[in-house]
Amino acid sequence: MSRAIKAGASALGLLGIMWLTWAAPRPLPASQTAANDLAGLIARYDSSNCRECHEDIHQQWEGSHHARSLMGMDDWIIMGPYLKGGPLAIKDPAKISAAANFPCAKCHLPQLLPASDQAAAELARAVLADDKATVRKLNIGCVVCHGDKAIVHGRPEPGVLYGSRDIPDHPGRPIKKSPFMKSALFCGQCHGQGPVLDFETPIQCATLYGSYLHGYIPSGGGQTCQDCHMPGSNHYMPPNFNNRPETAERLRQALPLEVQAMAYRFQPKDGDIRPMMVVRTKITSRAGHRIPDG
Repeated sequence: MSRAIKAGASALGLLGIMWLTWAAPRPLPASQTAANDLAGLIARYDSSNCRECHEDIHQQWEGSHHARSLMGMDDWIIMGPYLKGGPLAIKDPAKISAAANFPCAKCHLPQLLPASDQAAAELARAVLADDKATVRKLNIGCVVCHGDKAIVHGRPEPGVLYGSRDIPDHPGRPIKKSPFMKSALFCGQCHGQGPVLDFETPIQCATLYGSYLHGYIPSGGGQTCQDCHMPGSNHYMPPNFNNRPETAERLRQALPLEVQAMAYRFQPKDGDIRPMMVVRTKITSRAGHRIPDG
């Protein structure tokens, strides 16, 4: 075998190991047990305590889609149609699992994956019963972003939150600095999964981060997701698709439309005058990624 072939095989092997490391669910630390039921899962990731000191940030977050990650536009439960029909549908409630029926949870509710099948079954029953009051309590809150997703290697330390600086005397839990949280890849953990192959039913998910990385950055772009969607650390993180006027204005700024029109009259024969128009349109993308995407 030539050196080139050996090097190529080694590179492919390394890429395979890296993909498996990225795709495989990371185990919980020994000191952190999985939530046994849905109530325990909701309590563990409840962000209401953060409101006491971070009221403005919490209010901003409440207006974002992250606060209703299982709810679609106009307050409908997005997993409802999937669990009622198709490859993710529930055939036997006693055998439901997050791996079999909730691949969407990898981004929309990642805390569900290490939880018990009992928690997944209770969530499924809430979805099928259109129990919005329960489903709304499950979201991408403070603990998900400042805990589970805040570091890229290994698992976060139990009882620790992460932020832009060290705050050892932070009430409730100490905060450790995580530079990764300012990286676009931090958002890409969910907004750029591409094919989700590590579940019983593989699905194609959002590839927004890929378009940012392969289109925007090579063309000279230098802003991160946070620069555009979290200016001044605002946790509202637009767009908010439930706010139609706000979303329309944001799209107008991101995708400006230029229109040129020329009117004339076509006269194929005497007395036959036909009004005509030539319209030329041009849309320029000022966004750092393709639109639409998720």
